[in-house]
Amino acid sequence: MAVTMADITKLRALTSAGLMDCKKALAETDGDIQAAVEILRKKGQAVAAKREDRKAAEGCVLAKSTGKFAAIVALNCETDFVAQNAGFVGLTEKLLDAAVAAEVKTLDELKALVIDGQTVEALVIEEGGKTGEKTEISAYEVVVAPNTAAYNHFNKKLATIVGFNVEGLDEKVGREVAMQVASMNPVALNRESVPQAVKDAEYSVAVEKTKEEQVKKAVEAALKKAGINPNLVDSEAHIESNIAKGWLSEDEAAKARVIAKETAEAKAANLPEQMIQNIAQGRLNKFFKESCLMEQEFVQDEKVTVGQYLDSVQKGLVAVDFKRVNLNQD
Repeated sequence: MAVTMADITKLRALTSAGLMDCKKALAETDGDIQAAVEILRKKGQAVAAKREDRKAAEGCVLAKSTGKFAAIVALNCETDFVAQNAGFVGLTEKLLDAAVAAEVKTLDELKALVIDGQTVEALVIEEGGKTGEKTEISAYEVVVAPNTAAYNHFNKKLATIVGFNVEGLDEKVGREVAMQVASMNPVALNRESVPQAVKDAEYSVAVEKTKEEQVKKAVEAALKKAGINPNLVDSEAHIESNIAKGWLSEDEAAKARVIAKETAEAKAANLPEQMIQNIAQGRLNKFFKESCLMEQEFVQDEKVTVGQYLDSVQKGLVAVDFKRVNLNQD
């Protein structure tokens, strides 16, 4: 049976496959449109399998909120050209709409969700066959709360969702906090939700950094007292370089090494423990203020924290959960 241009056009409309691919599929099936669709779908699966080792670092990230449920979908591909394609963005929107409508909770549930007679997993594989690129859902995040909000960045590569503890929240308020999550990238909701292992690690780093600073200050003071510029002898590389330039004599260098070594050892052995702990705790508090959503400075008004802003909107109003997906490096 001869393949007609009308059949090719119809098959392309159904599958978005290339003209020659459609022609070959119709030739194989003697013009059977549905059989040709299946062949092209299988071809899409074959393309996907061949590209498993390829890196799908580009893509489209979108978020949506419908009252008490919000979700983010990240559909990845290999190039930004494909990611910006209307069909690719449209598929991401289609997956997100279906996921939110069904209130799907996990990525596995999303992949198994049926849309127009096909599973989401099959639709994604089919999209890879159309574009010729590895295509996969790299992230699916959900927030369930009395009220939720979503924010989509203009580049469609960053999206956030936030949950709040009260119903009927002004959409503007929710969006502002969702934008806060996008711009400030908090690691936790509040200090209580930061894992203890993270707190311990941050405190340990703060203690060591504080000790190093105290020792360094003592060494610099001792060098200045001896008439030596600390900046000329702050490392062996600098010492050698400054000797070569004539800015430092061999005797001065030797003297500086002795002073630095003896002072550092003496100071390290006699650091006031309570002072070190107080400074380290201050550093840990700074970490909380920079990294916890409710303690961060509110980007819309830096005179208040996010928590203070929400409480000013409605007494007792707090964020209870958030999710953030970004395809770009933060």
